[in-house]
Amino acid sequence: MTNLLSLPAFASKTDVHVVVETPRHAQAKFKYEPELGVFMLSRALTLGLSYPYDWGFVPSTEAPDGDPIDALVLHQITTSPGVVLRCRPIGILDVLQTQDRRSLRNDRLMVVPVKSRHPDARDVRDLPASLRHQAEEFFAAATAGTGKRLKFLGWRGPKAALAAIRRAQRAFERSAA
Repeated sequence: MTNLLSLPAFASKTDVHVVVETPRHAQAKFKYEPELGVFMLSRALTLGLSYPYDWGFVPSTEAPDGDPIDALVLHQITTSPGVVLRCRPIGILDVLQTQDRRSLRNDRLMVVPVKSRHPDARDVRDLPASLRHQAEEFFAAATAGTGKRLKFLGWRGPKAALAAIRRAQRAFERSAA
């Protein structure tokens, strides 16, 4: 079976691959386990909470938390764990995560599938402020009970998102060497 963590990060100069871990409407978080080649239950979400969009990661990247860089796929379709989507990064939410007195960055990419019903979405900062606020509220609620505290540092556009992906890709290459 293919190790989904090692797929190429970039599909083109500006498009990335995103591996879906948790599909839209899921009431639990799933996590890819490369040793087994499967998606395993990570944890149940708080009662009444579900993922508003597909959630996944950009392969061949390593974020400061040691995992691949996270991505929220803004589209109205529900896929399945393991589906790989070609996406255009439209922005990033800078997040400081604190757990056990240790703080690190755990930013969240916002991406739109290239084959989307909303191909005109280019910059997350152009989306309604209410959508960005609701995304922050979801991320905070989704970490309830994990011992993690999130501090949202702000939204940046597609250039910052691509730069973060490239940094995470270099980190992945260094750790693989």
